[in-house]
Amino acid sequence: MRELPGPSWTARVAWFVGSGFGCGLSPLAPGSVGSLAAVAILYLVSAALPDSRFLWQDTALAAVLSLLGLPVGIWATGRMSTEQHPDPGSATWDEFVGMWLTCLFVPVHSLVWLAAAFVVFRAFDVVKPWPCRRLELLPAGWGIMLDDVGAGIWGALVMLSGILIWRLIEPVAPGPLQTLLAY
Repeated sequence: MRELPGPSWTARVAWFVGSGFGCGLSPLAPGSVGSLAAVAILYLVSAALPDSRFLWQDTALAAVLSLLGLPVGIWATGRMSTEQHPDPGSATWDEFVGMWLTCLFVPVHSLVWLAAAFVVFRAFDVVKPWPCRRLELLPAGWGIMLDDVGAGIWGALVMLSGILIWRLIEPVAPGPLQTLLAY
C-alpha cells in the first residue's frame, strides 16, 4: 500500500514534492519513472532558455536544480519517512536530484547523452557504490536524499569521463557516430 499524506496542507505539499510530483505512485519502477521525469524537466527547461546550446549553461542549470532540489528533498522526503517506512517507495524526489547531478556535464539538448546519463544513474542508484549504501543509513530525509546524491556524483564522474573520451576520439569517429553524439 502506498503511503498517504497526512491531514495538514504541509504534509500534502511535502508528499506531492517528495513523491516527485506523483511519480512515486507508479506501480512499476517508480524510481525509474522519477528519473525519467527529472530528465524531461531538465531537457524542457534547457530548451526554453535562450541560446541554450552552450555546455556551461547546461552545467549551470543542472547545478542550480540540484542545489535547490536537495534541501527541498530533505524536507519533503523527511516528512514522508516514518518508523515503519524509513525510505518509502513513493519517495522519488531523491531520483530527481541524483539524476540532475549525473547530468552536470552532459549536453542536455542531446537525447543520446541524456539517455546514457539515465542508464548510468539508474545503475549507480541500484548498485549503491561506496559511500551510497552508508549514506542511506542516515535518518529520514537525509538518508533518502544523500544516497542518491552519491549515486549522482558517481554518475557525473562517469559521464564526464565518457564525454572526455568522446572528445578524444571524435575527430576519427565515423560520420554517423559523430552525428549521433554531436553536441
